[in-house]
Amino acid sequence: MRFRNLGSGSGGNSTLVEASQGITTTRVLVDAGFSERELARRLGMAGCTAADIDAIFITHEHGDHVGRSVAFARRHRIPLITSRGTWRAIGSDDFDASLLCLARHGEPIALGDLQLQPFTVPHDAQEPLQLCLSDGAHRLGIVTDLGCAPDSVVQQLAGCHALLLECNHDEALLRAGPYPASLQRRILGTHGHLSNSAAAELLARCQHPALGAVVAAHLSERNNAPTLVREVLAATLDCTPNEVRIADPALGFDWVALG
Repeated sequence: MRFRNLGSGSGGNSTLVEASQGITTTRVLVDAGFSERELARRLGMAGCTAADIDAIFITHEHGDHVGRSVAFARRHRIPLITSRGTWRAIGSDDFDASLLCLARHGEPIALGDLQLQPFTVPHDAQEPLQLCLSDGAHRLGIVTDLGCAPDSVVQQLAGCHALLLECNHDEALLRAGPYPASLQRRILGTHGHLSNSAAAELLARCQHPALGAVVAAHLSERNNAPTLVREVLAATLDCTPNEVRIADPALGFDWVALG
């Protein structure tokens, strides 16, 4: 099992997860927040085409996660998995119902060589779901949009061998920056986005000896900086700042293998 982030930031988010069992391989996109052309280009950089994708999982309806995923799925006949609330927000009347799978918190979804475990998070969307994925031997947690991390989220991420973890903003930079007070309150709120320090706290609660890979994601271009993320996470991971992995908005992050 392995994963590759195709880009993470306000301009778009998408992560490709792949698992193989013998002669079979399953690939799922978690979010697809780009134009169809850009998504195809980024898939190509990962050595894949639309024909290689077995499903697209959409975590919530915000544009940097949805992009043109519905049109992309329709064009290439790719199953789309999302919550009922998210589908109400983004759905299309001419989308083939046979390609749609409505996900719910806590209900596992079998997809080829992968099992998907959606779970609810506090975020300002209709019915947001983040995701854990497993090939039976290894477990990947993806949490890129949440305002806080209650015990329920920590429980879902327990035992993960890898995490793609939101580190959206530095609180001091956000408060001193150009955003209006209303937008600052939204970002800082319990249904907004994780700060660097909040991400480090969540990571500390999820740490265990088999957690081998952590990739920081969804960094704000205005309210954060890779150096700040590296400093905060390095203390939690007990490594040097240069060892902290960060998903780039343009390049994402190269393949990470689990196990």
